Amino acid sequence: MRNKQLNKAEGKRQGAGGRGQGARGFAHQPYPSESYLKKWGIQTLVFSGHSTRQKVVLVLPLLFKITDRVAATIAKLLMPMRVGNLMRKIAILACLLLLVSCQGKNQLPNNEAQVKVARVVSGQSLEVLGMAEQPNLISQVRLVGIDAPDLRQRPWGEAAKEQLENLIGGVEQSVTLEFDLEAKDKIGRTLAYVWKNKVLLNEELVKQGNVLFVGRSPNHKYDLRLERAQQWARLMGQGIWNSEKPMRLTPAEFRRQNL
Repeated sequence: MRNKQLNKAEGKRQGAGGRGQGARGFAHQPYPSESYLKKWGIQTLVFSGHSTRQKVVLVLPLLFKITDRVAATIAKLLMPMRVGNLMRKIAILACLLLLVSCQGKNQLPNNEAQVKVARVVSGQSLEVLGMAEQPNLISQVRLVGIDAPDLRQRPWGEAAKEQLENLIGGVEQSVTLEFDLEAKDKIGRTLAYVWKNKVLLNEELVKQGNVLFVGRSPNHKYDLRLERAQQWARLMGQGIWNSEKPMRLTPAEFRRQNL
């Protein structure tokens, strides 16, 4: 009889632990319904029958992109067992606000950087702010996969520069730089694909016939897109491909002749 009672008591303890004892067991329980979470507030966080630490572990992975283990760690640090109900609610709110502030900024991949344009130098190069630790330090950027006419190659050089300025929308505009395998050229300029409003500016310059597509190893990520854009520009007679007034020398040939 005593053994049966002990086994029964042990079963109850195991059942309680499986239903939500500690952060690990509770984290795998079903989340509240969507309609219930729409209320969003302290009342939403108060689930009857569970400890404050369990409530935090339940809600945080749903509201934020964090793992159950991170939620359990936060709960363990912020939710001591001997804290009044008011302090528990304040701790929950502080935890949520901390996570919101941490996730407020969009995290870019390691091969991207968001910068502000200080100046458009030519149809293939920019001066930008925000790449270095000092926000006011200007960095030189060269667009990957293209070769723009020299500014002395009129009117094509100026046309390429003007189109790039129009695509960016002026100084102090934010753009995203995407890097390929090689991030710097021989003279220290940053090599990048430039994105604005989900538009690849390198490709648009080629498509409008204002620059040439020139693939350079090892940066070949968008070579196919750039090559197709150039085929379109030639077919449509855009810019430097205009049969009535074509550009006779490539930018590289022009520079060699005008050293």
